[in-house]
Amino acid sequence: MLRTMRLENLCPTVRLDRWPVLPEKNEAKLEEHEVRSMRLYCAVAMGDIVELASVLRRSYVDVDVFYSLSGELKWQAMPETSFGPSGLWSLEYKRELTSPLCIAAAQGFSDCLQYLLEHGARPNLVAGGRTALHEACLNSTTDCAEILLEYGANPNQCTEDGLSPLHLCKTEQSLRCAKLLVRYGADVNRMSEEEEESPLQVAAKLGLQQHVQLYLRYGAQANHQNSTGETALCAACGGARGDLEEEQEENYLKVCRFLFEYGANVNKVDKERRSPLHKAARNAQYRLVELLVERGAEINTPDYNGCSPLSNALQTAEVHHKSRPHAMVQMLLNHGSIKVWPGALLKVLSSCASTPKTVEVMFNSYDTVPVTYKWFDAIPEEAYKANPAFYASLFALENNVRCLQHHCRSALRKHFGKDCHALIPRLPIPNLLKSYLLLDPEGVVY
Repeated sequence: MLRTMRLENLCPTVRLDRWPVLPEKNEAKLEEHEVRSMRLYCAVAMGDIVELASVLRRSYVDVDVFYSLSGELKWQAMPETSFGPSGLWSLEYKRELTSPLCIAAAQGFSDCLQYLLEHGARPNLVAGGRTALHEACLNSTTDCAEILLEYGANPNQCTEDGLSPLHLCKTEQSLRCAKLLVRYGADVNRMSEEEEESPLQVAAKLGLQQHVQLYLRYGAQANHQNSTGETALCAACGGARGDLEEEQEENYLKVCRFLFEYGANVNKVDKERRSPLHKAARNAQYRLVELLVERGAEINTPDYNGCSPLSNALQTAEVHHKSRPHAMVQMLLNHGSIKVWPGALLKVLSSCASTPKTVEVMFNSYDTVPVTYKWFDAIPEEAYKANPAFYASLFALENNVRCLQHHCRSALRKHFGKDCHALIPRLPIPNLLKSYLLLDPEGVVY
């Protein structure tokens, strides 16, 4: 019969994030079998195989004993009374259960883990909503995962939150665990209970390109949609956030390329009608946007809110100013993106003021746009001071017309349409003129 132990400060040298809970009786009065269980806990928590062997050799101890740990502080409603609900709340520790097997697996104590299994510990025992195999995968302790699988651990068993061991392989270090799991029959298409996510989608969101390649080789469905309608390709483009390091950026590109090799649909949208291109543009991921466009992404499809990928790029340009959002806006325009309604340029100006190159690219994509005093009021003072030359040239166009050279550019771009990116580089003209026609920013407008 399984028992739950509540204990505290049993071994002062043990250093864990959470300590077992203090019993409501004096330690001196604890029964002998409880003292043995305490020794078992300390031995496993410290990875002391000698002490563990001593405890299990000298006397009977239930190796499947549960220990109650104090987790995070959480507000709990006070119990009802005979007069009805108390209406009071108290700050209490959330109780979590663990077992010797889970502790050993999480800490990577493979010797202790194997010794426990040899002495009857059950590999599929659930403690605190997870098995020891879940703990091993979550902490990337590959040796422990291999031992558990050899002793019959279920590679498809889910946590109480509905996650399989493959869902918990979330780091590069967990790749060996993932390889072991699929070799032992883990289902690469098993969905999580709440979000209906596959392990492929979890790995794609985190940019784990080797995990993605592994799951695809073992039959993962590239176009599976989770509860929000998101595919693995959507997950990858949505997960590539912020200013990524070069290696991280390359990983996300490889993830997308692998998905395309296995038939990923570049235009499959989620329930908000957001495509992978919408998400990559919103995250200012130039190379991802470039790849998606090359693979046939539809540039002008609006999402549920009526926003195009270009609109998404403009909305977050200021946040991602270090990622050169103007280059992405320029690329989308050269591939035929529908421009923002001229009357909305004032809003674009105010939201992109700190990225003047983005403003310049957008402004130059129109033949004629009247500049008014309202434009001056829309620029924050700090943005104007940081880029005085550009904004001085912009406001100098108030009540003036653009130069003939610009009108010629507009005429050619209108003629080439969505093929600007392909046709302009083939023109027999100097490279400087090609750059001008492709809207390369110059720092001033005229």
